[in-house]
Amino acid sequence: MRYLHTMIRVYDLDAALDFFCAKLGLIETRRKDHEKGRFTLVFLATKEGAPEVELTHNWDEKEPYTGGRNFGHLAYAVENIHDTCKSLMDAGVPINRPPRDGRMAFVRSPDGISVELLQDGEALRPVEPWISMPNTGSW
Repeated sequence: MRYLHTMIRVYDLDAALDFFCAKLGLIETRRKDHEKGRFTLVFLATKEGAPEVELTHNWDEKEPYTGGRNFGHLAYAVENIHDTCKSLMDAGVPINRPPRDGRMAFVRSPDGISVELLQDGEALRPVEPWISMPNTGSW
């Protein structure tokens, strides 16, 4: 397993970039606008190739985030997402968002911290039981 990034939601993207880049010295490594979902993802790191902070800016958010809703998730790359999810499920961990696409899944820690699992490299071929497994809870 390899640590990838931590996601936080930001209300004011310009203010967040000023803080993280101009003041803390992180560099923007990549950015993606998602017109359909109406959000922007900006990835920051101390240097190219280092673990990142993902800033998620939801375009239509009307109020600043409160109560921890601005913290999103931890993300890890795994060798085989199907095997990892099966192992977690066998250990009693609910798979909140199954890897139906062979690429991404979400689970939660005992304290409710959302953990994203991403297939390292190309997505695996979608297979059962994941294809037909519904989402459970929140992730």
